Amino acid sequence: MNAAFFEDREDPGKKASAALAAAVHVALIVLLVYGIRWQTRPPEAVEVELVRALPAPAPAAVAPPEPEPAPPPKVEPEPKVEPKPEPKPAKPDIALKEKPKAKPEPKPEPKPAPKIEPKPKPESDKTSRQLIDKELKELAAQRERQMAARELEQFKADQAALARSKATADYIGKIRDKIKGRIMLPPGIKGNPEAIFDVVQLPSGEILSVKLKKSSGHTAYDNAVERAILSSSPLPKPEQGELFSRSLELKFRPLEE
Repeated sequence: MNAAFFEDREDPGKKASAALAAAVHVALIVLLVYGIRWQTRPPEAVEVELVRALPAPAPAAVAPPEPEPAPPPKVEPEPKVEPKPEPKPAKPDIALKEKPKAKPEPKPEPKPAPKIEPKPKPESDKTSRQLIDKELKELAAQRERQMAARELEQFKADQAALARSKATADYIGKIRDKIKGRIMLPPGIKGNPEAIFDVVQLPSGEILSVKLKKSSGHTAYDNAVERAILSSSPLPKPEQGELFSRSLELKFRPLEE
């Protein structure tokens, strides 16, 4: 039974192989027949039309090609000079000993700031008021004393100036009296004109110069006064040496006593 089963399964394969082989043989026969017919077919006639060829045109003048510009000269880059490596400093054979570090000095301890003791406050407002009143009274009394002292100094200065003025007037009066006793009045003087003279003298009273500062308007009277001044040398001296004056301004009138 098994042999019959395998025989039945082999039949389809054999049939397919036989069919494929038959198809290949038929295709070869067709190709052979078609090739033989293509070789035995007479060639077809080819018609050729002869045309007279036209004369070829003269070749156009071809301009000579422009010479190509000469390539610029190649500039060869300058050779780079590589810097010579600096020689490394030779390490000393003996290593330098490090200097010993200085020990930091101990910082002085800051002194404590002195404590400011607060001033004792007055026991009461009444006591404070009394102190203020006392200070005001002392200031007022001090101002009064200063004012009184200034008034006294001013009074003394005024008295001294008055005494000096009186002494100076007495001194000048003595000089004028001496000169007036020597004036010879000329005739024909009208009114009571004033003549003023500047006199320069020495400490001894001797007269150095006499100059008419303001004329009386009567030349004869002016000349008479000038002669009297010169004839009065030396002039009287002051009783106090500090009253002496080198330059004197003397005024004279013909009708004064």
